[in-house]
Amino acid sequence: MAIASINPATGEVIKTFEPLSAAQIEQKLQLAASAYRSHRRTSFADRASRMIRAAEILEKEKDECARLMTLEMGKPIKAAVAEALKCATGCRYYAENAERFLADEVVETGAKRSFIRYLPIGPILAVMPWNFPFWQVFRFVAPALMAGNVGLLKHASNVPQCALKIEEIIRRAGFAEGVFQTLLIGSGPVDGILDDPRVAAATLTGSEQAGIQVGVSAAKRIKKVVLELGGSDPFIVMPSADLDAAVATAVDARIQNNGQSCIAAKRFIVSEKIADEFERKFVSRMQGLRVGDPFDENTQLGPLANADAVTSLDADVKKTVAAGARVLTGGEPLKRPGHFYAPTVLADIPKDSPAYKEEFFGPVASIFRVKDIDQAIQVANDVRFGLGASAWTNDPAETEKFINELEAGMVFLNKMVASDPRIPFGGVKQSGHGRELGVHGIHEFVNIKTVWIQ
Repeated sequence: MAIASINPATGEVIKTFEPLSAAQIEQKLQLAASAYRSHRRTSFADRASRMIRAAEILEKEKDECARLMTLEMGKPIKAAVAEALKCATGCRYYAENAERFLADEVVETGAKRSFIRYLPIGPILAVMPWNFPFWQVFRFVAPALMAGNVGLLKHASNVPQCALKIEEIIRRAGFAEGVFQTLLIGSGPVDGILDDPRVAAATLTGSEQAGIQVGVSAAKRIKKVVLELGGSDPFIVMPSADLDAAVATAVDARIQNNGQSCIAAKRFIVSEKIADEFERKFVSRMQGLRVGDPFDENTQLGPLANADAVTSLDADVKKTVAAGARVLTGGEPLKRPGHFYAPTVLADIPKDSPAYKEEFFGPVASIFRVKDIDQAIQVANDVRFGLGASAWTNDPAETEKFINELEAGMVFLNKMVASDPRIPFGGVKQSGHGRELGVHGIHEFVNIKTVWIQ
């Protein structure tokens, strides 16, 4: 894929970039190795002051950062501003907490002294997606750099200006040259970079196939890898729930980021006792969404990231309908410039259709009716994914059952699934392994070193 900024709202090519040559990649790897030798010996106070400066730049330049996100991947501008500010929050969180998270942990063993020390491991390759072009990167950058590691970013090829802006922010924050570098490359060189002994580990957020490729490459070299892959998150609504709140949140949970989020609610599993009312209100809200220019602050739903995304989504919708599903609204691309897909709701989903088993990356919701909580959990778990799950109930017994039995890395009750710097983020099953964010996230890429002094 060419490395280019293409406005998804118009299809216009904004800017193109020449991929790095093999010699240029080698120079960056050399620089990363050199920077690591120095950065790993800096103090937490030194790293924190620079990370706070990065947060300040993000806050001051939030509008510029947002404009790049909206220009390159079509994120509604208000959401893009919020993303820039969330990155600042993540930077501040690790600046304030990393030293505590990585403090020596004393273990009573009978030795004169025994403890666990958390030490950095080296340059880490981050393979990141386009859908949250700043947040996905900063939730890696903040803990990795605060732990004393250095970063190499292979960003998605359709958000190069975002990638370069992030590198600029880290540099202007005062981190030494080479502590964080953007590699403008396609997917081809990734295996070779992982093969390089100077690269200690990798983290990837993306598709299952990309995760398999990077996971296999890392395994061959005995290197640690964190994978955050796809999701087909359930959104379960039981009779005791506040139905109006559930419906309003359900729409937001489906269309966040124009429906292009791994933790967007995709399968709406509703008790048959309230299904008619939920369906009526949900469809009405989906039909009333303001679709249009993502730079317009009133827009609720913008374009998909590229033409292929529209083609793929539409093909899966058509296969699902051909298998027997009903279209309650939408069901086709919008006839307008750019890569827009109509807000869509499907019902009566056949088990052998794409809507039952695949992740739909766009504003398409699937409704399932169930007779009780046991069937709701069975349907929720009957996919290969296990990223997040949202369940709506005011019954304490149901709450406990959802917490214990939903096969997901994250379960949110009476709230849509979201990422937060304070809590670990990640999934189970084919949604990947390892965790980002929280104390668990910063521990993923450190040497957990046992020390015993007799």
